[in-house]
Amino acid sequence: MSDFEAKRETALRLLKATGITESNYGPPLLRLLWRLGFQVRPPHFASFGATAVFAGSFFAIGWGAVMWLLVWHSAGLSPMAALGSSAIAGVVFGLVMSAYYAHGRKKHRLPDWDSLGTTSFAQTADTHSG
Repeated sequence: MSDFEAKRETALRLLKATGITESNYGPPLLRLLWRLGFQVRPPHFASFGATAVFAGSFFAIGWGAVMWLLVWHSAGLSPMAALGSSAIAGVVFGLVMSAYYAHGRKKHRLPDWDSLGTTSFAQTADTHSG
């Protein structure tokens, strides 16, 4: 098991022990990325900026595509206006999600990612999840 995988498993045990729902700390897109081999931290352990970029990008692409297909194209909105609207929505969504996960990290007193690799911390996580 790699260092990332060990930290991820410790983080997931900690998050489960807090009572946060699994769909919150391990959403389907994130689980898919893990299965594909991407080393993406659970959102409560990612930096504010990384969460904003990750969540905002995926939201902007998905929401922009749906809005273009269902509304904007038939309404005659220019592609540049659609891209601008999608980008603004992505930035707002990314910042809101970053603030949400930062609040959860603080509320549940979660440690920083780097401390998850220590042996004593992994043992403490095991005792909290069992």
